[in-house]
Amino acid sequence: MTVGTSRPPGVRDILSPPAGQSGQPGQATPGPGELGIDPDDLPDGLVVADETGRVICFNAAAAKITAVRASDAMGASIERALPLEDLEGRRWWQLTDPYGGLATRVAQPERNLLLPGGREVLVSARYVRARPTGPLRRLVVSLRDTEARRRTERSHAELIATVAHELRSPLTSVKGFTATLLAKWERFTDDQKKLMLETVDADANRVTRLIAELLDISRIDSGRLELRRQPVDIGAAVGRHIQAHVAAGQEADRFLVRVQQPLPDLWADPDKIDQVLSNLLENAVRHGEGTVTIDVAPSPSLRVRGAADTAVTVSDEGSGIPEESMGRVFTRFWRGSKRGGTGLGLYIVKGIVEAHGGTITVGRAAGGGAQFRFTLPVGAPAYLQ
Repeated sequence: MTVGTSRPPGVRDILSPPAGQSGQPGQATPGPGELGIDPDDLPDGLVVADETGRVICFNAAAAKITAVRASDAMGASIERALPLEDLEGRRWWQLTDPYGGLATRVAQPERNLLLPGGREVLVSARYVRARPTGPLRRLVVSLRDTEARRRTERSHAELIATVAHELRSPLTSVKGFTATLLAKWERFTDDQKKLMLETVDADANRVTRLIAELLDISRIDSGRLELRRQPVDIGAAVGRHIQAHVAAGQEADRFLVRVQQPLPDLWADPDKIDQVLSNLLENAVRHGEGTVTIDVAPSPSLRVRGAADTAVTVSDEGSGIPEESMGRVFTRFWRGSKRGGTGLGLYIVKGIVEAHGGTITVGRAAGGGAQFRFTLPVGAPAYLQ
């Protein structure tokens, strides 16, 4: 049953005010039919009761949220169609008494209420009166599912738990070594002191990296990741990272770099691109096997016909990523089969690439290992064009 075809005529004035009350002075406001607005088109649940408390509108979103069919709700009392309770188990409509309560009340602010079975929903209400302090003509109720909010809250809780765990280990080490050195400095040899201080330094760097990751996540989630675009030589940037891995003990012949020339001019934030390359190469070295291949090549632009983007592909010859995990690689806390780290790196990589207007994908390399490919749009910033 479609609400748009079954609601009584009285619902029309709830969705659109009378002519002359909005829009340009002297002009009639288009009705819902003229705007193409139907209650079923609304993203939130909409329930409207008339002056007697009987439901005259129960849209598709309301039916989905409450698991009540529109045909069962239409014509029923608001208390029967929406048997809401507050978090203390009190019946909501008896508590608020919209029809017999204060005549000056015009709304109920959004709050968490419970449907039968304990399902939580966000509910707000609007009291429509024919005149101020007059009797209630319409009761308009908005319903929103809390599942998205719950997922966000769970994600934040997981983030806090992960951060607390990751911080505890290095901070315990730092505290232990510094306390030991301060209490027994004279008892240790210079080599022992050096080893302890090197451990403290490494753990301090680990804490610094974690804090930097948290700041990046905060900026990505809020859409405030700042980019300082400059000309970037992506091939040279890849070379620097490989040299760093070789200096750290990796065999030089483990890396294969293929740069297809000519490359289009790339304007990007060099620090952020270094962060992307560092994460992808470190993952390939640590979790992959065999040769790590880095391909840098122009790629047809998906935005500008005839233009080219810059594409970077990092592949290894390890066991790869299981097919069932492909969709979770760029989510928070994904670590794959090998534990270690915070699981935030690839989430940040995706945020950085997308902030540049690019895309990143994961797949299986020709040699069976993991393959990450990101593309970055080229061209100078608008202020230089």
